Amino acid sequence: MAAMSARHINPILKLVLEVGPIAVFFLAYRFAPIPDGLGTSERQLEQILFSTKVFVPTILVSLLASWLLSGRLPKMAVITAVVVTVFGGLTLFLRDDTFVKMKPTILYGLFAGILAFGLLRGQSYLRYLMDELIPMREEGWMKFTVRFVVFYLALAVLNEIVWRQFGTDRWVDFRTFVLPVANFLFIMAQVPLFQRYALADGSRDHSE
Repeated sequence: MAAMSARHINPILKLVLEVGPIAVFFLAYRFAPIPDGLGTSERQLEQILFSTKVFVPTILVSLLASWLLSGRLPKMAVITAVVVTVFGGLTLFLRDDTFVKMKPTILYGLFAGILAFGLLRGQSYLRYLMDELIPMREEGWMKFTVRFVVFYLALAVLNEIVWRQFGTDRWVDFRTFVLPVANFLFIMAQVPLFQRYALADGSRDHSE
């Protein structure tokens, strides 16, 4: 297992595995086979149901592929897959798109809550998730975690505003394009923090 955990996925393939399921959800929504004569709300519900049927197995396959290629399961990806499966299942079973629309809110709120709990205990749980990717001193991890909590809470609130105020079509666009770009820009904006608190030799900081 040690050898498996040391394997690295090609960056382009890794990007496909992370972004691919979102793209599949968007395409499935846009090209869902919808009967003629439906009103707007009925049409949107059928599109959501169809795209959810496609999205849930896609994200599970992506997670499985990531595990087979790298020999490890990223903790955040596992939590995301569980939430997607549960809320996707509720959406399909109850034929209510509220659940799939609230999934990002619940997911971002859950991550923010867990990280905030760690901060109250004087720990950065984010460090345990990402320490292998970003060797950084403890002070840097604490600051990064605080920013992460604020950012994820903002995304949770923004998701609620979009799906409640702008309708399903606009929410799907927001879910597909705005949220991934926002996450990417947030990480890029933290590069100065990573550089400021980087460990000089790239080794792990064992200080508590």
